[in-house]
Amino acid sequence: MTTTAQTTTQTAPADTLSYTDDGSSLTLTVGTQDIATYTYRPTDDQYESPRPYFHPLTTLEGDEVTISRPWDHVWHKGLSWALPNVGEHNFWGGATYTRETGYSNLDNNGAMNHEAFTSIEVTGIEGGGAGITAAETLLWTAQPAVTAQPDESAAASKTEAGSPLIREQRRFAIQLLPAGNAWTILFESTMENVSGAEIGIGSPTTEGRDNAGYGGLFWRGPRSFTGGEFRSENGTGGDEFMGTRSPWIAFTGQHDVTCRKSSILFVEDQANPGASNQWFARSSMFACLGSAPFFSEVVPLKEGQPLTYRYAVVISDGALEDQQAAALAHAAKTALDAWA
Repeated sequence: MTTTAQTTTQTAPADTLSYTDDGSSLTLTVGTQDIATYTYRPTDDQYESPRPYFHPLTTLEGDEVTISRPWDHVWHKGLSWALPNVGEHNFWGGATYTRETGYSNLDNNGAMNHEAFTSIEVTGIEGGGAGITAAETLLWTAQPAVTAQPDESAAASKTEAGSPLIREQRRFAIQLLPAGNAWTILFESTMENVSGAEIGIGSPTTEGRDNAGYGGLFWRGPRSFTGGEFRSENGTGGDEFMGTRSPWIAFTGQHDVTCRKSSILFVEDQANPGASNQWFARSSMFACLGSAPFFSEVVPLKEGQPLTYRYAVVISDGALEDQQAAALAHAAKTALDAWA
């Protein structure tokens, strides 16, 4: 299925948004340029904590700004909502860090299961402010149990469905920004506890590992972005931005082949619990950036008390100077505030 706004011309303008749905992923397009694919029915191994993710993401000029399944952390998936310490469960992928075990494979890798899109709407036609908004329901389940049946061979083992833990209402939108060669993903997650018991959401840092508070809306950049530059209201730099707090933060990296630069900028809704929250920011080992609302403190997810987090993620061609970064952050904040 392809959906696009109607125009009076024979060909779609370069800034007209459309999308296609192949039954497992949405591909979002500006003119003839695919800028985002959202895989909502992944086929990942259970160890990678299967969940929806955005990859590839590209700038309007066509430079790709995400990587998926890098050899060093195969559970890193472009841009995704991922949480490593959800009670006893792992919705990040890979090994789990706890005080008792350090990093260990604990057979606790859950999955965020797409249930349905309740709506997908074109919210504009073309140009600045044009957008497509999708609303999605998901059920987070524990890792399925595998049990051998009495008097049967291992081949006859039975896999039991993972128990339901969290029901999520998710919304995201793709919008073109009115200024600059940039577009934004607006993202909202509301998590409701359906497990029957309180769930504490934390991170490796809340379990005792220093400065490793990852978990939230997480982006992994291309290999060539290693050594790139962070920028926020606190100035510019590299790994020293780990754990800092600011309403927005940007990262600029350089591409192989084209040798062009691109930037990604996160804006946090200041209505989020704990805002401004800490950022998980790394440049020297590889390029990554993520919101980290559970970086230093365990946040309880209680029955009947859902948690909601909202962000804007901007993808821009070129490097960002101070005024450009602040202007893009303001434009993204305006879009996020208007996206009720």
